[in-house]
Amino acid sequence: MNKVITVSRQFGSGGREFGIKLANALGIPFYDKELISMAAEDSNLSAEFMRHHEESAPGLLSRTLYSYYQMPMTDQIYIAQSNLIKRLAQEGPCVIIGRCSDVILEDSIKIYVHAPLAKRVERKLSMDTGVSAEKMEDHIRATDKKRKKYYEYYTDQKWGMAENHNLCLDSGLIGVDGCVETALAYLSKLK
Repeated sequence: MNKVITVSRQFGSGGREFGIKLANALGIPFYDKELISMAAEDSNLSAEFMRHHEESAPGLLSRTLYSYYQMPMTDQIYIAQSNLIKRLAQEGPCVIIGRCSDVILEDSIKIYVHAPLAKRVERKLSMDTGVSAEKMEDHIRATDKKRKKYYEYYTDQKWGMAENHNLCLDSGLIGVDGCVETALAYLSKLK
C-alpha cells in the first residue's frame, strides 16, 4: 500500500477502531488524536487550546471577536492541522482519521464508516459509560451535528455523502472486523 488512507466516520460507528486495525494490518502509521499535539508543536497554539476548539466551525461570535486582519482561532487550528496532514502524507502511507483529511488529501483513498443510530448507541453503551440510552443518543446526534458543521464549513462538501468517498462501510451490518476485511480486499485491488 503506497497511498494515504483517510477515514471519515459517524460517531459511535467504530471508525477509530477500524482505522487502528486497518493501519496495523497494513503495517503503516495511524494518526487521530495525536494530530492535535503534533500540530500544536508546529504552531504557536497550545495542545489544550486545540483540543478544546478542534472540529468546531467558527460561529458569528468568534468572527466578531477578531478584527478584520486577524484570523479566528478555529481557522488557525484548521490550517495547522491541514499543514501537518499534508506533511504526514508526504512522509509515506498512513491512516488518518477525520479532520477533513479526505478533502485536504485529494488523492487519498477515502473510506467512510457509518452505522444505524441504534447500533451506534448500542456500541457506545457497551463501553460501560454509565449513561442512559437516551442521553447517549443525544450525545451521538450532537457529535455528528458538530462534525457535519465543521466538515461542511471547511470543505464546502456535504458530510457523509457516498460520492465523496471511495468506499463506504456499514459497521452495523458487518462489525468493525468485517469492515477491516472488506477494506483490505478493496485495497488489494488497487494498482
